[in-house]
Formats: sequence, C-alpha cells, structure tokens
Amino acid sequence: MMKVGKVYRENITKILRNGIEKQENVFVVNFINTPSSVICTLRKVLQQKKAKVFLSRNSLARVAIKGTLLASITEKIEGQTLFIWTNADPVEISKILIKLTEKNQNFAIRGGVVNSQLLGKDDVKRLSDLPAKEVLVAQLLGTLQSPMTRLARTLNGKTVELLSILKQISEKRGGN
Repeated sequence: MMKVGKVYRENITKILRNGIEKQENVFVVNFINTPSSVICTLRKVLQQKKAKVFLSRNSLARVAIKGTLLASITEKIEGQTLFIWTNADPVEISKILIKLTEKNQNFAIRGGVVNSQLLGKDDVKRLSDLPAKEVLVAQLLGTLQSPMTRLARTLNGKTVELLSILKQISEKRGGN
C-alpha cells in the first residue's frame, strides 16, 4: 500500500510533466512573499488568454521536468514557482508577465519554452516587445498586397490616359 504523500507527489509531478510536454508554450515565473490575491488575479487574467497556471514546490518541479528543456531554468530558482502553459499566442502571455514583473518586484521571469525553443528571461522580454500575431499577419498581407495594388493603379492610370487621349482626338474631329 502506497502512502498518501507519495501518491500526491506522483500526481503533482505527472500533472506538471503533462502540462509541459503537451503544450507549445511554457513560461516559468518565480515569486517570493506575494499575497494570494495577486496570484488569483494573475490566474484570472491568464485564463482569459487561454493559459493555465500551475503552482508547484521547487523540489517537485525539479523531479517533474528532469530531462525536459526547462530543467536548466529551474536549477537556480528560489521561493515558489509558477508554470504557465498554453497553446495560445505566446506574445500576449509574455506581455502580461512582463507587466507583472515591472509592477511587482517579488516576481521574476526565469524563462520558458516557445515552440520547442528554450528562452531565457531576456528572450521573454524581447518576445513581449513583438506585436500580436494578428498584427503581424495584417502587416504581412499589406506587404504582399502592395505590389499588386501599385500594378493595378498603374494599369488603371494608363487606361484613363488612353481614354482621355481618345476623347481629345474625338473632340478635335467634331465627335461627341
């Protein structure tokens, strides 16, 4: 018969490992001496962005992520650790986390994994400086459409010039 504590620890490590392995984007945030109301507010904000927040003890986190890309990040953490995982846009999540760390000195971003790429805390900051995915797609479409739009305007301009010339010739000859 297994002890309750061991079953609990195994369950926690299983949840954490599944969350990290099955999601495209994972962020690790470390915090010290923070009221639970701040954590609850953060959870609500991140849930609206389709991200899940998991709070774990460091010892269980180290066991759960052994052998993953995040193992190097969690070696140096102190205090309590939040794992945020999502399949949504990582730029929005990183913006929320950067704002949080700017407002509250007790929070520290340790890094994360975005699309199987390990990010340090500086990389997360640079990620938050990017525009949202929808904005980037709109900029790309605008760039792709620009040459076609200019071509259409040029062709249309030449057609208008030709019609203007034909009308002037017709007026000189006494036509309508």
